Amino acid sequence: MAYAKYFLSETKPKLNPGELKSIIKRALTEDIGRGDITTQLNIPKDICIRAEIIAQEDFLLCGIDLAGDVFKTVDPGLKFAPKIKEGRRARNKDTLAIISGKAGSILTAERVALNLLSLLSGIATKTFKFVKRIEPFKSKITDTRKTFPGLRALEKYAVRIGSGYNHRMRLDEMVLIKDNHLKIMGGYSQLLKVPKGCKIEIETQNLKEFLRALSFRPDIIMLDNMKIRDIQKAVNIRNNLKFNGRRCPTLLEASGGIHLGNVRKYAATGVEIISIGELTDSIESVDISLAVV
Repeated sequence: MAYAKYFLSETKPKLNPGELKSIIKRALTEDIGRGDITTQLNIPKDICIRAEIIAQEDFLLCGIDLAGDVFKTVDPGLKFAPKIKEGRRARNKDTLAIISGKAGSILTAERVALNLLSLLSGIATKTFKFVKRIEPFKSKITDTRKTFPGLRALEKYAVRIGSGYNHRMRLDEMVLIKDNHLKIMGGYSQLLKVPKGCKIEIETQNLKEFLRALSFRPDIIMLDNMKIRDIQKAVNIRNNLKFNGRRCPTLLEASGGIHLGNVRKYAATGVEIISIGELTDSIESVDISLAVV
C-alpha cells in the first residue's frame, strides 16, 4: 500500500526556515538572558579561537546544520564547517564540525547548539534502531504527538532522519477519533461527521471495537494496547474482507506498549503502521562536547 497518502515521504526531510529561525531565537533568549556575563567579564572581545564539536559515543547524526545556524545567529562572522553529513553515522571521538571566530561568540552559542544537536541525534538514533529491528517486515515506524512543546517540528524531522515516518503534525491534519471522543459522543452511532477529503482514523482497544470501526471503512484503524494475538486476528479479518471485489484499503496501526524488545513481533503481524511515543517522549540525548583546540 502507498504511504505517501498518509505520511511525509520526502527522501530528504526539510525544516521550515521561518520556524527554524524562531526556535533558535527562543532557545538563545532563554539561555543567554541579558548577556553571557562570564564570557563578557573574562574573555577579551578580539580573541579568536578554533573549536571542535566532538562525538563522545556512537550515534546517528542529526541537527548538524541546525547547530551551525545557532552559532551563526549569535555571530554571523563565525565559520562553521561540518565534517560529517546529516544522517550519517558518527563514531566515538569523531569530529562533527569545526568552528572558528570570536571566542566569546562561540562560548555563548555553545550550550544551545549542543543541546539541540544532542537531542535530535538521540531521536534519530533511537528511531533508526526501531527501523532496523523490524527488517525485513514492511511495517512503517511512526512517531506520535508526544513531543516537547515548541520543538515538534525538530523532533519529527529527527524521526525522518532516522528513517521513520511522521504521523500527523497537528490536530488539523486529519480526524483521529480516540476513546475519550467516543465516551463523550456516546459511542460509534455519531461517527464520521467528516469533511469531504479529510482522512479519518479510529482508535480501537479490542476486536469488538475493531469490527465496529471497520464497518465505517476509515483510512486507518488504530489497534491500541491490544494483545499481539488479537492484532494478528484483526489483520487477518481485514485481509480477507472485500469491498466490491477489492481488498479492504483500511490501514492498521499498532500502538501502545511497544518497545525495542517486542516491536518485531508487532511487525510480524502484518500491520502497516507501528506508532511509538517513546521516539520523542523518552529521549536519550547523545553525548557531544565542544573543545577549544
